[in-house]
Amino acid sequence: MMHIVDMTSSAPTVTHVIPGDRQVTAVTSLGDDVFVMRHWSSKVDLYDAETFTLQRRLPVPVGLLESFGLAACASNKCLYASDYRHDHVHRVDLLGSNEVTQWSVGSRPAGLMVNSDKTVLVVIESERKLKQFTTRGRLLQTIQLQLRIELPRQVIQLSSGQFVISHMGDTQHRVCLVDDKEALVRSFGGTPGSGLTKINKPAGLARDDHGNILVADQDNNRLLVLDPALTSAREMTVSVDGGLKEPSSLWYDKSRGRLYVGERDRKRVIIVDHLKDFTATQVYVGVRH
Repeated sequence: MMHIVDMTSSAPTVTHVIPGDRQVTAVTSLGDDVFVMRHWSSKVDLYDAETFTLQRRLPVPVGLLESFGLAACASNKCLYASDYRHDHVHRVDLLGSNEVTQWSVGSRPAGLMVNSDKTVLVVIESERKLKQFTTRGRLLQTIQLQLRIELPRQVIQLSSGQFVISHMGDTQHRVCLVDDKEALVRSFGGTPGSGLTKINKPAGLARDDHGNILVADQDNNRLLVLDPALTSAREMTVSVDGGLKEPSSLWYDKSRGRLYVGERDRKRVIIVDHLKDFTATQVYVGVRH
């Protein structure tokens, strides 16, 4: 379904919804391109960031069936995708022939990101590790996460150099702040729940320039905004048809003031424009069908 944006509103606004037939597991963007990974897919869907029409599908190795991490690098003009089932990261050249290279990273790589040094940070779920690689796959650093950080899923790095990691173990569903010395600095959450002090399957993460952390609280069907100290939370309400349903992946394009929210249940990518930071408590509907 095509949506036409109502540009009269400068408030945070849902401007487009990209439908699909499979769960969205990862989303990112680079310039005028939007990349979407769907469950049980061997290709990455590439959409135009202005019209949100499908441009083409980038092939990756046939074995790539499940990916919880996509990250694009403007400096190297490439896209990275984690391969959860086959323990690799795939690097797709975004110029020319879209050549794909890969390297082994460890058991069940989940989320990944490209940091300010243009290196690749990968969450290794089964090993409870955070690994840092060069753009070609040379291991630079390994951070062992504490035992209570079970099933780590996503990572973002703060300007301080510390890491924010979401995890959803048997007893603890939290967002944790970890330093490069492997110390757990602080955390938010605990046993899974639905109150403002609880999270139920924290998945995707994003941050704004003020240090606020946005969390895709998947099984509570909501987005939570945590303060930089991880001491308090509030909900960012998104008005969209049927409400949010299992939001699992987030990408914040600061240059456009745009947030991408990928859903598992309804298989959509929801695009929120006019979002300068995460201080908004209400995201309005600003589209005409």
